[in-house]
Amino acid sequence: MSDVLEFDGVSVAFGQVRAARGVTFALRRGRILALVGESGSGKSVTAMAALGLLPPSAAVSGHIRLGGEELVGASPAALRAVRGARIGTIFQEPMSAWNPVHTIGAQIAEAVSVHRRPGRAALRDRVLSLLAEAGLDAPERVAASYPHQLSGGQLQRAMIAMAISCEPEVLIADEPTTALDVTVQAGILALLRRLRDTHGTAILLITHDMGVVADLADDVVVMRAGSVVESAPVESLFGAPSHDYTRALLAAVPSLTGEFPAAPDAAGTAVSIRDLSVVYDRRVRAVDGVSLDLPAGTVTGLVGESGSGKSTIGRALVGLAPITSGTVTVDGLEIGTARRGALRSVRARVGVVFQDPAAALDPRRTVGDSIAEPVELHARGTDARTRVAELLEAVRLDASFAERYPHELSGGQRQRVVIARALALRPSLLIADEPTSALDVSIQAEVLSLLAELQREYGFACLFISHDLAVVRAIAHRVAVMHRGRIVEEGPTGEVLTAPSHPYTRRLLAAAPVPDPRAQRARHAATSDA
Repeated sequence: MSDVLEFDGVSVAFGQVRAARGVTFALRRGRILALVGESGSGKSVTAMAALGLLPPSAAVSGHIRLGGEELVGASPAALRAVRGARIGTIFQEPMSAWNPVHTIGAQIAEAVSVHRRPGRAALRDRVLSLLAEAGLDAPERVAASYPHQLSGGQLQRAMIAMAISCEPEVLIADEPTTALDVTVQAGILALLRRLRDTHGTAILLITHDMGVVADLADDVVVMRAGSVVESAPVESLFGAPSHDYTRALLAAVPSLTGEFPAAPDAAGTAVSIRDLSVVYDRRVRAVDGVSLDLPAGTVTGLVGESGSGKSTIGRALVGLAPITSGTVTVDGLEIGTARRGALRSVRARVGVVFQDPAAALDPRRTVGDSIAEPVELHARGTDARTRVAELLEAVRLDASFAERYPHELSGGQRQRVVIARALALRPSLLIADEPTSALDVSIQAEVLSLLAELQREYGFACLFISHDLAVVRAIAHRVAVMHRGRIVEEGPTGEVLTAPSHPYTRRLLAAAPVPDPRAQRARHAATSDA
C-alpha cells in the first residue's frame, strides 16, 4: 500500500519558537491516521504546513510530498491547485468556517467551481448529491439554508460535503467532533469511516480525544512539544504504549467503566425544582415540566444533547431564565417570586463555572481583580487580597498568579481561576456548565479531580452540566438525563449508567466511544450484524 502524503523531517518555526521539530509520518490510501497530543503540541501547525495555510512569519523546512510532489516551497498557484482538489479539509469550528452571508449550497458550489467547470444544472445536482452523501436529510433545504439556520452537526456534515466535493486523495479532519453531542459525533465518525472504506480516502485525524482515536483510527502518531514521541498501529498503542507521555494521556481518559463516586450522606435539599417550564417567544419550550431535587453536599450530573434544556435549567437557578410556570427553590428561597434584594442574596450563595474560561474572564483585569470582584460586591469588610490568596491556594495556583492577566495563563489555569472566583463567597450551590469540554484530556482530568476534591472539602451541592457521560461518571453521585426539555431518567450514577431504563439513555451510552479499539470494533460489528 503506497504512501499518499508524506511528512519527512518537517519543522516549523515562528521566530525563535519551534512549533514542530523534525516530524515524520505518512498517510496511506484507505487508512486513517490519528495525530494526537495536547494543545500546543504542533498537530495543527504540521498539518496546515501541507496546505500552505501558515502565516508568512512561519518558516517551514523538511519535505511534505503529495504523491511524490513536493509541497514545501511550492508556488501559491500550485498550492491553490492542491487545496480542495487533492487535499480536502474539515475545520474544528463549523460555524466560524462558513461565510454567514451566503447559503450552504452556494459555498459548496463555489468550492466545486474553483477546480471544475460543470454547467449550472450539473453543479446544482452535484451539490445536492454531496449533501445527501454526507448524510443530510432534505439536501434541497440544507443547500438553501444559511449557516445560522443549521445545527452544529448539520454544519459539520455540510463541511465534509464541501471537503470531498472534488474527490480528494487526502482528507485532513482537524478536531472534527469537538463540542458536538455524543450522538452527533457518532454520526460524523461513521461518515468518515465510510469515506475511508468506500472511497479509499487517506484521512489525517487531528484530535485530543482518545475515545475518538480508538473508534476511528488505524494508526496513531503522538506529538508532544512539537516532536513525535510515539507512532504505532492503534491497537498496539492502546494495548502497550511505549512512551511515558502516551501512557499518561491514556490514563487521563475518562471511562464509563470502573468505580463510581461514593455518594455522601445528604443533609437536606439544596435545590428543589417542581414542574418547571421555560418558554421563549411563546412557542419554544426549552424546559417542559421538569421536577428535580439537588441534595445538599452532592454532585448531580445533568446530561443530554444540545438543545435539551440543560443550560436553561442552570440559568433558571440564578434567575437568568424566565420561569414560565412551576417553581425553583434555592436555599429555601423561591426564585420566581423573590424580590431583587433577596434574589441578589441567593446569587451570592451560588457559584458558576462556565464552559469557556477565556470568555468568562475580563482580559483587561488581573486574575486577582477577577477573583476579588464578588468578595468586594457581597462581602464588604472581608480582606479581599487575603481571600484571593486563599482561593488561589485552594485551586492549586501560587499566590503570584493574582498579578497575571488571563492571556498569560493556559486553558487549565484559566479554568482554575474561574473555579476560584465561583468559590469566593463559599457558595452552597455550584453550577458547572460544560466546564471541561474545551480542555485537553490531561488538563480535564486535573480539573475534574480538583472539583471533586473541593466539593468534598467545602460540601457544596453541585449541578454538573455535560454531554459527556464518561466525565459525568467520574464526578457525579447522581445523574438526570434530559431529552427535548424533559427529564427522562434520574437516579444514582451507578444505576443510570450501568442499567439505564430509558431508550434515550441507552442510545447515549451506545454512541459514546470507549478508549479501547478492540471494544469499539466489536461494537461496530455487533451493530452491523443486528
